Amino acid sequence: MRILLTNDDGVGAPGLAVMARNLVRWIDECPSGEIREALVAAPHTNYSGMSSAVGDVFDRPSVSYRRHTIAGAESIATYSLEAPPALCAILGAIGSFDFQPDLILSGINAGANVGRSVLHSGTIGAILTGAQLGLSGLAVSVQWGDEVHFDTAGAVAIEVLEHLMAAPSRTLLNLNVPNLPAAKLKGVRRGRISTAGLIKAAGPGAGGEPLAEEGELPMRLGSATPELGDVSDEAADDDGALLAAGYASLTPLSGPHEDTDTALDDTMNAALDAISRHLHKAR
Repeated sequence: MRILLTNDDGVGAPGLAVMARNLVRWIDECPSGEIREALVAAPHTNYSGMSSAVGDVFDRPSVSYRRHTIAGAESIATYSLEAPPALCAILGAIGSFDFQPDLILSGINAGANVGRSVLHSGTIGAILTGAQLGLSGLAVSVQWGDEVHFDTAGAVAIEVLEHLMAAPSRTLLNLNVPNLPAAKLKGVRRGRISTAGLIKAAGPGAGGEPLAEEGELPMRLGSATPELGDVSDEAADDDGALLAAGYASLTPLSGPHEDTDTALDDTMNAALDAISRHLHKAR
């Protein structure tokens, strides 16, 4: 199994270093006859909130990179790329570094990725992008705090990784871990994506006042922020509520794909017929 490790906090982020050191131990414990390898391709700076964006690759059809060393994980080749996490995932997935991965591991992100924030997370955007190229992926995040226990998240991630390796290709999992020492972690449960949003409200227009020609729109952040926030309105098995209760949350995800719901057939057929008639009259 060959693992491509990336993140959205940047190649110098402590969460990436902890995950890389956990991968070193995982590789060192490789059973006889099994292949375990890893490579790091991560952004040169913080790209949080970039989702699956790759930037304007047409304006600049090349990516600058630099070799990097992670303390305690010197045996893993590491590259710093001037690219967002999704582009790092693409370049790694297509073998740009003479390394063909089987799976993308993204994180450890500094802050929970729960609720609707999964749509905006660069950590998750990397594995969603990898799935479009046939790879499974695991996104790992830990709840924010004064002293972040990346080590707990790293240990849980390795346990999940062992099972993800046996799953079908394109399997995507989102792992969120509470900011607790491993001994205080209550366990791991399947979490549902809650309705918690990253942006709760914004002003000054929200109060009904007309907007000036220019100005600032102050935003009130919701419970899907790194600090997690108030999750009192969530169900007990929602991802944010599980974190608040001391459980790690593991959620299967699905990347973009065609919607084959037959309930849409009438809408699609009517639209196609109308457009066809319009084009026919225009000839």
